[in-house]
Amino acid sequence: MIQRLQSIYLLLVVILGVLLYFQPVIQFTSPVHDGVQRMFELSPTGLTELTDEYSYAASELEPVTLQGVWGLALATLLIPALSLIIIFLYRKRLWQARLCLLQALLCIGWYGVLLIYIWFGRHNVARDWDVLFGACIPLINCVFTLMAMRRILKDEALVRAADRLR
Repeated sequence: MIQRLQSIYLLLVVILGVLLYFQPVIQFTSPVHDGVQRMFELSPTGLTELTDEYSYAASELEPVTLQGVWGLALATLLIPALSLIIIFLYRKRLWQARLCLLQALLCIGWYGVLLIYIWFGRHNVARDWDVLFGACIPLINCVFTLMAMRRILKDEALVRAADRLR
């Protein structure tokens, strides 16, 4: 099971998916208001403020929240969970290939969910936003998943060719 190359690819997807859960993906920056510029980081666990909490001006500001970040957290947790399921379905290669395609679509859908949060963040939290390194991880996971799917289909073709020779 683990000696197959596609299992290594899928294990890398699991590791990167778990790391993504704790990485910030977007940084919001508000314009300067009363000498204070507020900065926020959006991660799958929620929105955190980076503004100095101990300054007098920052303590008078109202707290900002971005409600309903559960969609990003759910998509982030589904990617490594589905990858683990795919690894343990090693005897059912066609199911593995289908689930790999589903996982690649889930990685792309993660960006759709992120765009929704960026849109809400721009209108509710701050005007400017920057993409952080954590936002690249689902794209890397998508590439690893497609590479694993290719190897799974290659294994299936090899097994079918061996069955024809018998």
